[in-house]
Amino acid sequence: MAVVHEQPVVPAHPQRSAFVRRALAVAALLLFVLFAGLGTWQVFRLQWKLDLIERVDARVHADPVAPPPVAQWPQISKESDEYRRVRLSGHYLYELTTPVQALSDLGAGFWLLTPLCLDSGHIILVNRGFIPSSGNIAQQYPANKADGDACTAAPGAPVALTGLLRIAEPKSGFLRDNDPVNNRWYAREVGAIAAARGLDPASVAPFFVDAGKGQDPKDAPETAVGGLTVISFPNNHLVYALTWYALALMVAAATWWIVRYEARRSGDADD
Repeated sequence: MAVVHEQPVVPAHPQRSAFVRRALAVAALLLFVLFAGLGTWQVFRLQWKLDLIERVDARVHADPVAPPPVAQWPQISKESDEYRRVRLSGHYLYELTTPVQALSDLGAGFWLLTPLCLDSGHIILVNRGFIPSSGNIAQQYPANKADGDACTAAPGAPVALTGLLRIAEPKSGFLRDNDPVNNRWYAREVGAIAAARGLDPASVAPFFVDAGKGQDPKDAPETAVGGLTVISFPNNHLVYALTWYALALMVAAATWWIVRYEARRSGDADD
């Protein structure tokens, strides 16, 4: 009859086991606090986003007001001013229009940004609206520059319009940088456009205005479709918060299971 020799069970070193348990407990606690903290931070972000959406909605549906005066230009920000409805009046400088590549509900094309000379002598760039891609845009809208004070003798009839105040775009969604030398524009970067058109930076507002629907003048060289501003704020903070809280609960549950398993194994070893 064959004799089976069982290998003796070597018990784990008690000090080493205790160290491992403490390390796991500390790691679990840190992970729980981290995940719970991230979830709470997302809850605060959710409240901030809801407040922002509420403020913007109030601005969009409010009565139009005069644009911010020059003294307030340095304080204008996305949080406090973007999408505010404003009313403007002045003279367009059509010869200084800049086409900016765009994607809209009407397809691919260009925004037409035209300087508007106010009665005060200052200038606000107005996004008159969208035109589809057709023909040679560079030839239709050459990179003209102002000759001296462009507003001194602004041609054409005066215009009046309402629109939404927009903050200048430093970057575009096309992953390309503006190329003023070749008159290729991908972002509505007010400062760069004003400099390329030879306008005095001190006289040009640091924001632009999206004109409303049906407000492009009939005598404009080309009719642009206005009122296509898309107001959208991604709001996934609730999903993020629930995800982080779920991870925190998973860490807590896993820790509880390990503690019970270790306790049960210790009890079996004692028996």
